[in-house]
Amino acid sequence: MAELEGLEFGKSDFVLLDEVNMEQFMENLKLRFEKARIYTFIGEVVVSVNPYKQMDIYGKEAIDAYRGRELYENPPHLYAVADAAYKAMKRRAKDTCIVISGESGAGKTEASKYIMQYIAAITNPSQRAEVESVKNVLLKSNCVLEAFGNAKTNRNDNSSRFGKYMDINFNFNGDPTGGHINNYLLEKSVIYLSLSLAVLSALQVIGFSEEEIDSIYRILGTILILGNLQFETDSESVQVVGLEAVSHIAGLTTTKPDNVTKSLLFRTVATGGGEVIEKGHTEKEACFGRDAFAKALYERLFCWIVARINAVIEVKDYNPVLHGKNTVIGVLDIYGFEIFENNSFEQFCINYCNEKLQQLFIELILRQEQDEYQREGITWQHIDYFNNQIIVDLVEQPHKGIISVLDEACLTVGKVTDTICLESMDAKLGQHPHYTSRKVGQTSNAGMGPPTWEPGPPTGEYSVEGFLDKNKDPLFQDFKRLMYNSSNPVLKEMWPDGQLSITEVTKRPLTAATLFKNSIVALVDKLGCKEPYYVRCIKPNEMKSPVLFDDARCQHQVAYLGLLENVRVRRAGFAYRQPYARFLQRYKMTCEYTWPNHLMETDREAVEAIVTQHGFQDDVAYGHTKLFVRTPRSLFTLEQERAALIPILVLFLQKVWRGALARMRCQRMRAIYAIMGCYKRYKVKAHFWEVERRFTNVRNMADYGKSVEWPTPPAALAQFDSITQQLHRRWRARQIVKNIPPSDMGEVRAKVAALGALSGERKDWGCGRPWERDYLSNVRDCPQTSSNFIRISKELRNKDQYNQVLFSGFCRKVNRFNKSTDRALFITEKHIYKLDPKKQFKVLKRLPLESVSTGLSITAGVDQMVALHTSSQDDVLLYIQRGELCPNQDRIGELLGTLIDHFTRSVATVRGCWVETGIGFRLQRGAELKQAKPNFTELAWLSINCSQ
Repeated sequence: MAELEGLEFGKSDFVLLDEVNMEQFMENLKLRFEKARIYTFIGEVVVSVNPYKQMDIYGKEAIDAYRGRELYENPPHLYAVADAAYKAMKRRAKDTCIVISGESGAGKTEASKYIMQYIAAITNPSQRAEVESVKNVLLKSNCVLEAFGNAKTNRNDNSSRFGKYMDINFNFNGDPTGGHINNYLLEKSVIYLSLSLAVLSALQVIGFSEEEIDSIYRILGTILILGNLQFETDSESVQVVGLEAVSHIAGLTTTKPDNVTKSLLFRTVATGGGEVIEKGHTEKEACFGRDAFAKALYERLFCWIVARINAVIEVKDYNPVLHGKNTVIGVLDIYGFEIFENNSFEQFCINYCNEKLQQLFIELILRQEQDEYQREGITWQHIDYFNNQIIVDLVEQPHKGIISVLDEACLTVGKVTDTICLESMDAKLGQHPHYTSRKVGQTSNAGMGPPTWEPGPPTGEYSVEGFLDKNKDPLFQDFKRLMYNSSNPVLKEMWPDGQLSITEVTKRPLTAATLFKNSIVALVDKLGCKEPYYVRCIKPNEMKSPVLFDDARCQHQVAYLGLLENVRVRRAGFAYRQPYARFLQRYKMTCEYTWPNHLMETDREAVEAIVTQHGFQDDVAYGHTKLFVRTPRSLFTLEQERAALIPILVLFLQKVWRGALARMRCQRMRAIYAIMGCYKRYKVKAHFWEVERRFTNVRNMADYGKSVEWPTPPAALAQFDSITQQLHRRWRARQIVKNIPPSDMGEVRAKVAALGALSGERKDWGCGRPWERDYLSNVRDCPQTSSNFIRISKELRNKDQYNQVLFSGFCRKVNRFNKSTDRALFITEKHIYKLDPKKQFKVLKRLPLESVSTGLSITAGVDQMVALHTSSQDDVLLYIQRGELCPNQDRIGELLGTLIDHFTRSVATVRGCWVETGIGFRLQRGAELKQAKPNFTELAWLSINCSQ
């Protein structure tokens, strides 16, 4: 780190001073201030000097430079300590806190805001909406609390008149999930309101409703009017000057004007017998009650706003089992030392608070560090330092301390003045080495003072006047009942103690000093259980000048902040210490003997191996349980090497893990396939079992199982199921065919052939009737001509030697000129004969059956048209006529099926003839027959072609 800034800017860490004394410390501090280097380290402590000007060192580039870096990698900055606290919280799941201390005007509030902004900027990289909402509310709460709790003083333009400790809760990812604010409002007489549009916007962002914001304005208006309210005394009683103000207050608080007037001018008191009387105020008592009422309104408004913010930002529905460990970063911004010419009760409490925090600093940073060296057996030079525990005890010790004396005086019956209280302090504390007091005459402007001590807070005197009044609860019960009975729900919520009856006996409330002491003790306990990080703020001058450095003023602050002792302890000691196991866990990858696990007897030996390998033997010391590293440079070197190895290790772990994932996926897939195989086999067997169950008795069924529904097969058996069903159909057909007489088989074969050829293209094709085939010889169909045809057919049989008549019947022949004549069609297995029925069935044309090689065409309708296509392209167009057996009998299907069956069973011997493989079909329009039959142009034709 020392090399990051040139020597012209001084030493970045006071530990690096050549000699540790006040002169060199102040010289280095002044040089860095003049060079606009307002931050300097003391080890892990950041010393901040108020620059009294805007500096361009807080932007996004600066945030990126410090994000995730070690404390000594960059020049000193608030971001460095904020990132260190965040990393400690996230890496080690340890609660941390950042304590910002210094006197009023040293820049504590600004430092806390920059720290909050940095933490907000580096968290929630995934930009989750709920986390962004929490961050926004946490940041906006600063704006609201400053508007109500800061004031302009003669030393500070924006002085925090309250202390604020904010706990920020983080989930296991390191993203903020909520928070909690503790406020330590002390000075209620200084009210500085800055309700700008920004504050109004912040209230709305946090979640204040319009009604609540309106109530805030009403209460503030009431406080301002009360501050201007005057009283006057007439002959017998006290009256309010100007009743308009009373009406205005009643309207703002939604109470009755009479009740407001009564609360301002009278006090209701319960006697011992339960009787209630009203006692009128004197003018002084009325003014006292008015002021107490205004302060109480302001205090309760401020506390209500803090509680309202806490209700919004608190962690909700948190379950450690589900959400992991909830860690905390605390940020403390509290009022600093104040010494004025006339110091009152508020300055006494403020400086006590700072003494308590200084005692915590000494406890954690100085004493514990030296005790740790002694406990771990580390030899080093002891550093003397002033332990201000004696000062803290002087203030808070039970029965003896200043607060105890004040409380005793407030509880004493009778008239106890501030002077009497001072005398009581003198009697009890006069012999204390750090207590002195002085009286100016015998008047009430005497001074008391805890006293002068070195080093410690600035020397000063506290005026005893007003101590007792400010320590008591000065608010009359009448005001509490007045506000509780308001119709405004916000006001009613702020004054729950107003519901008590005037006769109800309650415990005496704790005094202001005791309440403040208890809250500070609780704060110190809360800080003590966290890992602390410190920002020590210094005010360079009283003129708020960006160039003036008041040496005496700054030296005084350095002294009472204990910074020089802090440097000496760090200089004599070690900058870094860590238990062996934790050090080994973080840096074991940098040594070949410790990665991934060492084989040595103890973790200390493994740590020694790491130190020896890097050559740091002269810069470390070995304690009983911890390793101590003297200079940050050694630690920085280790961090650099670790950072270089992390990507390599990450890649290695990714490789191993990806391999493990691949193997797990492979095993899973194997298991899946095994399960799938077993399941498929089961489904196949189950399908077989179901088919067997359903078809067991099909031989005994009338339809041979046609009505049995086939079970849905698994996908693997889809093709097998299709074949099985086809086999079943064939078996069922064979069973049916076995029962057909041989004389009927020819007709059956012809009908099957026709069914396959037509494929549903022709609705009625004669399937349901007997096929006679030779209709010209049938007496019933042709009673007048059958005898003549029988004679002619015998002659043709003798002449052409045919054995079988395939088809015969009357028809009409249509020629190309659209003329038609009656003819008879006679087809045998050898020839096709065209006969003239009018001339005793004279043979007009004889065609070899094989000549019909091209095929035949029929229509898809119910007509009886058929075209015989010959190889000589001398096609014959016929219209089959129905006989007398049935006037609507379709004979086209019979002709078609008979021919197909014949050619199917024949063996072709000449290329182009019908073959055993059957006949193919195509759909076409009847354009070829347009000349012969014009009404066929809208019909679809079936073309029956012979296969090659």
